[in-house]
Amino acid sequence: MAAPVLLVVAHGSRDPRHAATVHALVGAVAALRPGVRVETAFLDFNVPSVSAVLESLAADGVRDVVALPLLLNRAYHAKADIPAVLRQAPQGLRVRQAEVLGPSPLLLRAVERRLYEAGLAPADKPATGVVLAFAGSTDPEANAVFAETARELRRTGWCAVRPAFASASLPRTEDAVRALRAEGVRRVAVAPYVIAPGRLPDRIAAGAAGADVLADVLGPAPELARLLARRYDGARAARPLAAAV
Repeated sequence: MAAPVLLVVAHGSRDPRHAATVHALVGAVAALRPGVRVETAFLDFNVPSVSAVLESLAADGVRDVVALPLLLNRAYHAKADIPAVLRQAPQGLRVRQAEVLGPSPLLLRAVERRLYEAGLAPADKPATGVVLAFAGSTDPEANAVFAETARELRRTGWCAVRPAFASASLPRTEDAVRALRAEGVRRVAVAPYVIAPGRLPDRIAAGAAGADVLADVLGPAPELARLLARRYDGARAARPLAAAV
C-alpha cells in the first residue's frame, strides 16, 4: 500500500522570499522520506491553494493524505482555517491533519543553530541574553505556549530570555532589547521564532537594531525538516477529517 501523501500547508505571503523558503524546507522533508509523495499548498497569497492540491490528488487517484500545518503553534489557522478547508476535500480522499510543529525541543535546537550561524558560540551563553521574537497571536493558548518556549530556551543556558512579539501582543522586539540592556546584560541577541521571511519577520529585524546579534529565520533548518517528518509519521494513524466514500 502506498504511503499517504504529505501535504504541507503554509500560510503564504506576498513576499516572494516566503514561498521560496517554504519550498526549500519541503524539499528537505522530501529528502528524508524518499518513498513519500510530498506536496505544498498555501492558505493565502500564494498558489497552489489547499483545495486545488486536494482536487489534483483526488484526480490522480490518491486515497490518503496527511495535511501538515506549517505552523509553530496551535492558534486560529490550525484550529479553524485549515480544518475547514480540509473538510471540503473531494470524495475519495481520507485526510488526516497532523499536529502543528511546536512546542518541540527540535525547534529550540533550530533557534540555537541560527544564533550560532549569526556569530555566537555555546561558550557565549552565560553572558548573552536572547530576545525570542514571535509573530504574535491573540489566542491565549498560543501565548501560553510562547511563554513556556521562552522559559525552555532559558533553561539551555542563556543568561536571560525575553519573549517579544511582532504583532497582537506586547512587548515589541525593541522593548525587550532595551529591557535586557537595562538589566545589565552584556550581549543581546534577537532570535526570530518564525519559519519564513515576510512582513512580520521584517518588523522583528527592524526592532533588533539595538541588539548585538540578529539571527535568521528558522527556514529549512535540518531540525525543522526532521520535525515535519516526525509530525507526518505521527499523523498516519490519526482519525481522518474527511473519509473516503
